[in-house]
Amino acid sequence: MNITIKNLTKKIKKETVLKDINLEFHGGKIYGLQGKNGCGKTMLMRCIAGLVHPEQGEIIINGKVLHKDMSLPESIGLLIENPAFLPQYTGLQNLKILADLQGGISYGELEELLEKVGLKDCTKKKFGAYSLGMKQRLGIAAAIMGKPDIIILDEPINAIDENGVEEIRQLILGLRSEDRIIIIACHDRAEMELLADEVIVMENGEVIEEKGWKNADVENVQA
Repeated sequence: MNITIKNLTKKIKKETVLKDINLEFHGGKIYGLQGKNGCGKTMLMRCIAGLVHPEQGEIIINGKVLHKDMSLPESIGLLIENPAFLPQYTGLQNLKILADLQGGISYGELEELLEKVGLKDCTKKKFGAYSLGMKQRLGIAAAIMGKPDIIILDEPINAIDENGVEEIRQLILGLRSEDRIIIIACHDRAEMELLADEVIVMENGEVIEEKGWKNADVENVQA
């Protein structure tokens, strides 16, 4: 799995929000997007997910050009901004609706997924009664459901209580596999260094730095 971004530029109302972005993402790694609010992290994620058309440049996923050879990435899971679900249904029922659209995901897998994100004891609770942290956990569950090749998580630990942060951190690290790309955005620099193999620093819609390091604890985590 690989993603190549070439000369990507995006404008909104004549304002350039992404400027000449050139990046490479390779399977088996977690990539972090770091920068202040409004630096372009979420817009870049939206472009990779196929939700936004750039003015210039292209995104190539496994040799196929997005919006030319395919309208959306063929295997992707997303958590971008606030997750939206049907408030009158439970978390499990909401996942079941999504699973039926995707196909090939069993009821047992959905129950296991809820356990992984810390919602095992909330299967009968309606989404409308969820706390912000619970909603975030369900959003993560929806993003990783079906084991997609590309996983994009925007502020995945946002609203998660202190006790749950380590749980979600280990879940994300455990998603690393030989050929899966995980892209996360996180405002907490220390958290980013714990999660990401490589960090892409953005400012004013541009990539100003790319840095990577070897973390022994991360390298030993197996998907």
